[in-house]
Amino acid sequence: MPPRSVDARRAAVLGSPIAHSLSPVLHRAAYAALGLEKWTYDSFDVDEAALPGFVEGLGPEWAGLSLTMPLKRAVIPLLDEVSETAASVDAVNTVVLAPDGRRTGDNTDIPGMVAALREHGVEKVETAAVLGAGATASSALAALARICTGEVAVYVRGEARAAEMRGWSERLGVAVRVVAWERAAEALHAPLVVATTPAGTTDVLAGAVPERPGTLFDVLYEPWPTALAARWAAGGGGVVGGLDLLLHQAVLQVEQMTGRSPAPSAAMRAAGERALAQRQAPPAAGNGTGSGGEPGPAHRT
Repeated sequence: MPPRSVDARRAAVLGSPIAHSLSPVLHRAAYAALGLEKWTYDSFDVDEAALPGFVEGLGPEWAGLSLTMPLKRAVIPLLDEVSETAASVDAVNTVVLAPDGRRTGDNTDIPGMVAALREHGVEKVETAAVLGAGATASSALAALARICTGEVAVYVRGEARAAEMRGWSERLGVAVRVVAWERAAEALHAPLVVATTPAGTTDVLAGAVPERPGTLFDVLYEPWPTALAARWAAGGGGVVGGLDLLLHQAVLQVEQMTGRSPAPSAAMRAAGERALAQRQAPPAAGNGTGSGGEPGPAHRT
């Protein structure tokens, strides 16, 4: 991909809610390191109803969009082309906007998961377990299709979720065994455990971490560490966090939107770590809200 022009270009992350997003921090750090002084990256609170109008109103100065919930599926009808990776899970988190107006959708969450695991020394596993059955779980299955040679046990609540995961199993070509959530503690004995549930859901499992845990990939990044991740690390297990996922999917977005490769991952990670540290710092005296009072599902873009 040829490098994009160094002239003023725009990019942004869209979603609702969006105030919690760390994407602007990561992308702006990348632009600074790449010397793209005229590039800007913003965030816009956009829901499904407002998305078509927002996309149609974009001018030629726009280079790309990052998308989080609830827009990853809603954007697909607005695109000219969708990558095979995005089509495999019906989810687009990256839109690259060509100067001629052509819109191409991709999913960098899936290769981002694979890259985050590889960075922590996990390239192949015989079996794995997934906690949860939401949209992130389907991306996790797609990532595991690339690195897991055997069965994936998925722990879910309710038959509707179970049926959904069986459907993804067939579509993605992954051998899946669906297990009731009440048995979730069993998942912790797998060599690779991917936790895709909202904040607080897996806290009750912290006491069930085995004596010699394998690798935990917890997709949350705020609050961090989760109770499960903290106990896992204390037991000597490998831990991959939500910031690792956010970083690696953002690296791919920066490369696609700017045409510059490799993206400056070290600068991006440092910026993300600083931002999280500031959010999680204790409140200053006389300030009841603190600097880290930004709520929200932190496994989003």
